[in-house]
Amino acid sequence: MGEPAFDPAAPLTPTGNLRRRRAVSRVAESGATLGAAIAVAVLGIVVYSVFVHGVSALSLDFLLEGEPDGIGPALVGTAELVLIATLIAMPIGVLVAVYLVEFGGRLAAPIRLTLDVMNGYPSIIVGVFIFALIVEATHKQSAIAASIALAMIMLSIIARGTEEVLRLVPDAMREAAAALGVSRWRAVLTVILPSAMGGIATATILGVARAAGETAPLILIDSVWDGSHVSLDPLGPVPNIPVTIYKLSEEASPEGFARAWGAGFVLLFLIMLANVGARVLLARSRRRMAP
Repeated sequence: MGEPAFDPAAPLTPTGNLRRRRAVSRVAESGATLGAAIAVAVLGIVVYSVFVHGVSALSLDFLLEGEPDGIGPALVGTAELVLIATLIAMPIGVLVAVYLVEFGGRLAAPIRLTLDVMNGYPSIIVGVFIFALIVEATHKQSAIAASIALAMIMLSIIARGTEEVLRLVPDAMREAAAALGVSRWRAVLTVILPSAMGGIATATILGVARAAGETAPLILIDSVWDGSHVSLDPLGPVPNIPVTIYKLSEEASPEGFARAWGAGFVLLFLIMLANVGARVLLARSRRRMAP
């Protein structure tokens, strides 16, 4: 006697295989939820600890004066380093992303792999490389060397973020430009990039947030300076927040630890503000490019 004919209208009945797959799915979902909860909890503990220990050190004098009582010059120096690094990394990152999306050929896959590797290697390697390339050659530390190191850290973030945003630009815009006889490069400059400008700004802000907190490269390249006054000379070392925190934590004194917590709170607040702003810009850019 043969098997009954298959009835597509018959109700589905669970089998042992289906029940096993559901159980595995629930276990995987529970594990992912637990992992996310642990990550959020760790972040919350870190933010809470920095806030509790650092808020007591905050004052207007602390933010404006130089050492030994304040971090004003270090704030200005950090802004200078990040600004120069952004001016270096952003144009290169955008050009790399445009090549990958609009003109990519056989080199696209190796370039993406290189960017992913750059995004993952320890920042101290960048510091050692720039130290050997610039600091040893010039026999002095400098803000420009530190900015180049930070630009290398920012480059992969900006390039990969911009690439993802450029892929969100509707193909209809490219086809419309081609139908009007607009050359490829002019379409990129006048149509594609302006449409993705919000996303490009987002990727740049995320790169800035990553670079602003880097300490390891700066210890090798930009750590010998006088923090009592503001220095804007890019050919010389400039005070900066990450190295300030490192130096204060090495003083082994309650006053130094208190100032280190305060500087850490300021840096963490600025980085979190940059990340939140970047997420808002990205969401807004996606809504604008949605069909």
